[in-house]
Amino acid sequence: MAEELKRVRTAFIEKVTLPIIKQLLNDLLDVNALNDGEQENILDVNDGREDKAGALIDSVRKKGDKASWFIITSLKKRDPMLFEELGLPAEPPHATPKANWWSTNLKLCKNSFWNSKKNDPEIYPVTKESVRSRVALLITNIKFKNRGLDRPGADVDERNMQRLLKDLGYEVVKHTDRTGQQMDKAVLDFSKHSKLKDTDSVFVVIMSHGKLGSILGVNWNETQKPHEEDLFPIDNIFKHLNSANCRALIDKPKIIIIQACRGKETGAVALSDDAGPLWSDAAGGSQYVHKEKDFAPLLSCTPDTKSYRHPEEGSLLIQFFVEVVKTCACEKDYEELIRMIMRRFEGLPYVTKKQMPTKERWNLPRLFYLFPGI
Repeated sequence: MAEELKRVRTAFIEKVTLPIIKQLLNDLLDVNALNDGEQENILDVNDGREDKAGALIDSVRKKGDKASWFIITSLKKRDPMLFEELGLPAEPPHATPKANWWSTNLKLCKNSFWNSKKNDPEIYPVTKESVRSRVALLITNIKFKNRGLDRPGADVDERNMQRLLKDLGYEVVKHTDRTGQQMDKAVLDFSKHSKLKDTDSVFVVIMSHGKLGSILGVNWNETQKPHEEDLFPIDNIFKHLNSANCRALIDKPKIIIIQACRGKETGAVALSDDAGPLWSDAAGGSQYVHKEKDFAPLLSCTPDTKSYRHPEEGSLLIQFFVEVVKTCACEKDYEELIRMIMRRFEGLPYVTKKQMPTKERWNLPRLFYLFPGI
């Protein structure tokens, strides 16, 4: 990337405007790619526009590829016409083009692969009959009472996730724009769904604003007192679907995806969303089970940090989740799919605001394969 800046240095100096120089400097300062002194030196010590432009591109180029990639991406946003004219790259170094790797259609599992796995005791059982009984819950908050909290791009996430779940064989129970109380009722009602006794697994996907431990309902606002806040506690998902309250899902994977912030901090640092229950079994004896087991929760970010969403393309987590599952669920188990998603976040370019999805309260003792298309 530094070499790319060297290649376009003369043209950049000739054509970049002073307002764009100032915007690029502010962007660099925001991510600590330049410090205050360097910014002031570029603006104040150099007199003319061309001198400022030269000092800017040379300062960034000397910092290496990460800083160089940031200014390239920033220029694409700030002055797309100049970006195109300079012929700068649209992908970071060594990036695999999306069109060459990530499938836009769900790749189906081969019968031979399923036959090789279906009787393995290390794998959750999936049968053709259980696939026909699959069911998922999808809750998306897009429009809020306080319109300043609306989530543009969330409709894209909702549409993409609904389509993926249907392609995987899940009947989708969908709710849009719900209060915290309504979300709680939706999960509680889902725990009593008639298909649960025959399904091999369930998905629960909730997408909204959030804070640590809770998902915000559509009536939430910052002026509410703590006891009045429109919230849905994430812990209620586990309470409603655990072994005590949803026996139909005992020993079945419960895939939970939460796309919501968990705080206001950024996810990056700069360097230089009791016992088990007891009941009688068929033989008249007593049986204990784990109160909370077979959950696979994935939260979109680490505690106290933000999740990021594009107003047109949707959230990073849902984009990556859909692409990875479509491409690789035909032969990868679910936990490996999640690792692949995490590696995509790990490999995001320097310019991207950082977040890292997090597995919490994950207790799948066996491998779970989605076996799409069997």
